[in-house]
Amino acid sequence: MRIRLGYQLNFSFPAPTPMIVMLNVHYMRVGDLERPDHIVTSVPVPIQGYRDSFGNWCSRLVAPAGLVTIGADSIIRDSGVPDPAEPGAVQHRVDELPADTLLFLLGSRYCETDVLSDEAWRLFSGTAPGWARVQAICDFVHSHVTFGYEHSRPTRTAAQTYAEKRGVCRDYAHLAIAFCRAMNIPARYCTGYISDIGLPPPYAPMDFAAWMEVYLGGRWHVFDPRNNAPRIGRTLIAQGRDAADVPLTHTFGPNTLTEFQVWTDEVAT
Repeated sequence: MRIRLGYQLNFSFPAPTPMIVMLNVHYMRVGDLERPDHIVTSVPVPIQGYRDSFGNWCSRLVAPAGLVTIGADSIIRDSGVPDPAEPGAVQHRVDELPADTLLFLLGSRYCETDVLSDEAWRLFSGTAPGWARVQAICDFVHSHVTFGYEHSRPTRTAAQTYAEKRGVCRDYAHLAIAFCRAMNIPARYCTGYISDIGLPPPYAPMDFAAWMEVYLGGRWHVFDPRNNAPRIGRTLIAQGRDAADVPLTHTFGPNTLTEFQVWTDEVAT
């Protein structure tokens, strides 16, 4: 399957403003791109790239004052197979976990494991360890939280999502991640593209999305507490402890996002 993916973000800046943007397809999928997903700006500016501590590709630029568009457009080859499931994947004892997964057991900016630990054990200690436990967490979060863009708040934490019972995809991911970590399951935050390929219409306007990966059975697995169902064409952009590590755009000054578009559409082979 071939999927056209990309975005256009329109900003208004009152003054020249430094930015860090994290909008390129993750290095694990770069080999599937038919053409590079280079960032293109409406006003020519120098762009410098670097890798952060998680291996994500970041780009630095200084946006000039006025209206600035940032975008990219590419085609990625995909298997066309929904997210894989491995119900037999086991949960590892903490002392058996690889060292590079231990960071994803700890609390972070938006995932307060210390605040939610007692509640996690109350809710999920009776579930079978491993895949079934993570799925039980996703089922709970999916039904507990009401989705709505009007509920979006950039400072909302997992504990606040649990209390308020509303949010957007990043809030679902943060709450599920916090519960998993409290149950000694490494979990990391992911952001990227999720398509509607294979789903019946009508389709909501496309947006970037957030989900999580958990470490079970010796490798990382995708779980999506917001949609709580396998999807076709999921494409990773970045991963970290939570949204604080992987903001799609980080601006160092006032600005207004005036319009944005995101697309992930199947194209003919």
